[in-house]
Amino acid sequence: MSSMSARLAGKTIVITGASSGIGKATAIEFARTSPDNLKLVLTARRIDTLKEIAAEIEAFAKGVKVLPVKLDVSRPEEVSGFVEGLPQEWRSVDVLVNNAGLVKGMAQAPDIKPEDIDIMFSTNVTGLINMTQAILPIFKKRPDGGAGDIINIGSIAGREPYQGGSIYCATKAAIRSFTDALRRELISTRIRIMEIDPGQVETEFSVVRFYGDAEKARKVYEGVQPLTPEDIAEVVVFAAGRRENVVLADTLVFPNHQAAATVMHRKPTQ
Repeated sequence: MSSMSARLAGKTIVITGASSGIGKATAIEFARTSPDNLKLVLTARRIDTLKEIAAEIEAFAKGVKVLPVKLDVSRPEEVSGFVEGLPQEWRSVDVLVNNAGLVKGMAQAPDIKPEDIDIMFSTNVTGLINMTQAILPIFKKRPDGGAGDIINIGSIAGREPYQGGSIYCATKAAIRSFTDALRRELISTRIRIMEIDPGQVETEFSVVRFYGDAEKARKVYEGVQPLTPEDIAEVVVFAAGRRENVVLADTLVFPNHQAAATVMHRKPTQ
């Protein structure tokens, strides 16, 4: 058993937005890293997909238990009842991965749809904050001021706003500020607050942005080799698997062709 596997053994890990992309890859990576003794609580809106992922994980990691939970983090009433809705033996959460998030459209003010503004903020910001507030009391009850990990999935967009992304960028900047403030507020505890900011990753992200237009989404990745969900999952699990005194507070991950939010090198397409 590796030292990282040993540190993760016996933990209960909650992952939001776990039905696809980075969330799904993170669940699988946790199970591969510590396959003998782990509990994974996978949440998303698509419960059938979560059940398929649970079966996939339990097939190769016999010591991993997976609990799929239907949860829409944009609905405060669902988040507030989340912990109480868990079976008793699943409530001692050790790690929360706040991954659920989305982007809608490329519209610029004053043409941004109100419904797009609402869903981005209610999912990316309010949902993440509400999940954090639901789980933190569990962490704070532990000895020596409390213990546990919160890993927030941010974005380069939270550091560098770009045209056509004003609302999405604002939501990710809000996550960054919340994360930094939380780390300062919990400095007297053993609770670790970490943020991982991916650059360009190929997931369902662009399909959602373009309202289901797969062809439009495909063109986003032409001439480049973007990060994969697995690339980010490895970083998430690495962060959670550090010795308790080590906090990977702020991690920015780019694919090789990217140097900033809007600085990319594209190979000419044939």
